[in-house]
Amino acid sequence: MIPTLTTDRLTLRAPRPEDVAPFAAFYASDAARFVGGSRPRWETWRYVCEVVGHWHMRGFGRWIAARRSDDAPVGLVGLHHPEDWPEPEIGWMFWETGRGFATEAARAARRWAYREAGLTTLISLIAPDNTLSIALAERLGGVREADFTHVKFGRMGVWRQPGPEEI
Repeated sequence: MIPTLTTDRLTLRAPRPEDVAPFAAFYASDAARFVGGSRPRWETWRYVCEVVGHWHMRGFGRWIAARRSDDAPVGLVGLHHPEDWPEPEIGWMFWETGRGFATEAARAARRWAYREAGLTTLISLIAPDNTLSIALAERLGGVREADFTHVKFGRMGVWRQPGPEEI
């Protein structure tokens, strides 16, 4: 039920068991500080299962972004709307950075959200000191709109993404 999308350099696909190892390495790194902090491999496994379950519960969700050249996972991107989120979000976590993968993947996910999932609005929730994600949100045309405080993740900026008529 999880569609596969392709871009020039990436395949956005359903998570697989072998994706847990690189995802766990991300969660063991300092980069995880912006997404709830580090977590052990067993908890990363559960999180990947949560990503898959979100598709079942909402009809949309996040993909593993993998290089088309070798299918190596480089990040997670897509749509997220748990019960405690204010609106559907387009979000990203990339362990290979500085190559434009996140921008390429986020644009493809946003197009799918509007054209296939029927969503009409998207936000990105970003920790105030996550300068890389803020820069990506702005590259995508996002505009800082407000703050949102989450019980676990604390204060985050709400970045309003362009709507379907603007992309």
